[in-house]
Amino acid sequence: MPVHALTRWLSRFFSDPQILSLVSVLLVLFAILLFFGRMLTPVLASIVLAYLLEGLVGILERLRWPRWLAVLVVFTLFMLFVMSMLIGVLPSVSRQIRDLLQQLPSMLAHGQQALMQLPERYPDLITSAQIEELIGSIRRDIAGLGQQLLSLSLSSVVGVITLLVYVILMPLLVFFFLKDKALILAWFRQWLPRHRAIASDIWTKVDVQISNYVRGKVWEILIVWAVSFATFSLFGLNYALLLSVLVGLSVIIPYIGASIVTIPVVLIAWFQWGWGPSFVWLAVSYVVIQALDGNVLVPVLFSEVVDLHPVAIIVAILVFGGIWGFWGVFFAIPLATLVQAILSALPRHIDAERAKGVSLDTGVGE
Repeated sequence: MPVHALTRWLSRFFSDPQILSLVSVLLVLFAILLFFGRMLTPVLASIVLAYLLEGLVGILERLRWPRWLAVLVVFTLFMLFVMSMLIGVLPSVSRQIRDLLQQLPSMLAHGQQALMQLPERYPDLITSAQIEELIGSIRRDIAGLGQQLLSLSLSSVVGVITLLVYVILMPLLVFFFLKDKALILAWFRQWLPRHRAIASDIWTKVDVQISNYVRGKVWEILIVWAVSFATFSLFGLNYALLLSVLVGLSVIIPYIGASIVTIPVVLIAWFQWGWGPSFVWLAVSYVVIQALDGNVLVPVLFSEVVDLHPVAIIVAILVFGGIWGFWGVFFAIPLATLVQAILSALPRHIDAERAKGVSLDTGVGE
């Protein structure tokens, strides 16, 4: 009996052309991203940037600007921002990374001295053997990091070529995605299935949430980065720019990112000041920044995003991040929202089709 019911449900499910079209579109997109995602990374990144800039273009269009002029102005401002980041921020960040790597041996020695005092203070909880094993593990990890940096430097030529490709291709892709948006969308529509009412309805609902998420996430990164940099600089924390960039980027991964980036912030502050008042006040300020981000900034920027349970968000990060890496993590919440929209739309469609069939049967009977 259950097998018969399942067979009948599957037959009805896949006999519906609307549902079949939706499943086909999702499978094709999933296959493209899964097998060609790495090769299409510049295209995907350009789509995200164009999606981000489209909001500004839309604002100018609502002010009765011609689209070509709006695209030209927004794209010019975007390129000026990118150049300022490449010229003003990137060299400083790379210099601080180099300085931090040079200071790692002295930091490790200072940390080793502090760790060796723990067995004396807490002999019942920690033994010298455990501390030596921990120090050995840290040394091995640092040695592995050095080997990775060495291999990275040996492949620097390939990295420079890849960077040049990104620097040249991505601005061109972003410009044409903005300029020829209508033509590109029209070309894609001709390849979509004819029965796509459900897919169009779901996309209409999710589009607002994805656009709000992408633009809101970029604003959140910039705001958290700026506030963190101002706070760290005010306290005189070493590597303030590097740490603030890490704190800003950590908001890409909800819950997990903030926990991970807290470790280098706390460690560098401790190596610089010890357990003094500066360390305590910096830690308090950092906690306030994280609290304001989670309780004030996020609700304001993401007011239109569907409220997802934290467990659903963490599962989405693990699943989509494992499949698509960075972009899977970045789009974990929109993808989870898409899944939620599909799961809520399908029962409504099936109920509507069932109600329509009942009404037709009733009409024929009468």
